[in-house]
Amino acid sequence: MKSIQLYILLLDVSFALISLESRNEDPKTTPIMENMKLKITIGEDVLTAILYDNPTTRDWISTLPVTTTLEDHAGNEKIYYPQKKLTTDGAPSGYKPSKGDITYYAPWGDIAIFYKDFNYASGLISLGKIEGNGIEKLMRVNNGETIKLELEE
Repeated sequence: MKSIQLYILLLDVSFALISLESRNEDPKTTPIMENMKLKITIGEDVLTAILYDNPTTRDWISTLPVTTTLEDHAGNEKIYYPQKKLTTDGAPSGYKPSKGDITYYAPWGDIAIFYKDFNYASGLISLGKIEGNGIEKLMRVNNGETIKLELEE
């Protein structure tokens, strides 16, 4: 009897894990905004990023251009707080970010740009990805250093 209960418990846990993973947004299948890129200016350096076509990204774009400072958080991401909380309509329950990912962390309301791979986080929404080796330049931005975020013309 205990072995049957254990088996059922293991099945429940397995299905829960599969369900969580299936709600994780996969950037390889997320539509990219056509003819629209993000331009990030850090002093003389200009980085570009692709943007994913979702309601949260569109809401974030409505706050641009913005000149702000980035703060290093947890030794794996640079963050800033946009002027308003962004919509999470239609967003997956979470996301597992990789180096170069631009995300929105809904619980805190911050934009997080990851310079290291990170674990799945509930409430994290993928907005885009920095192209080329731009993330290497971004990770060297010091706390309080000014950057400009705008749509590329």
